[in-house]
Amino acid sequence: MAEKKERMSQEYDVNAKWDTCLDLTTRRLVYSSLGGAFAGLLFFRSPVTRWASIAFGAGLGIGSAYTDCSRAFDSPSSSSSPAPPKSTQSSYASQAADE
Repeated sequence: MAEKKERMSQEYDVNAKWDTCLDLTTRRLVYSSLGGAFAGLLFFRSPVTRWASIAFGAGLGIGSAYTDCSRAFDSPSSSSSPAPPKSTQSSYASQAADE
């Protein structure tokens, strides 16, 4: 017997979002830590500052991954692009036109 599986839309598929976020976090953590290690080897002599540059790179990677994942979970659509900011100039122009 063939079972019919209902396909959930991308915006409600939480497992896919978690998988994407874990993959994104892992990649950004590793790549930014490697970038911090390279920068530490290139610019610093002390082991303490080298470890600090690795930690700084790891923090940047985790922070950027957290930002993108929070956008993915909060947005109702499957696109991860942020909404455009509202323009304040048009509201000032409409207020001036009303007077």
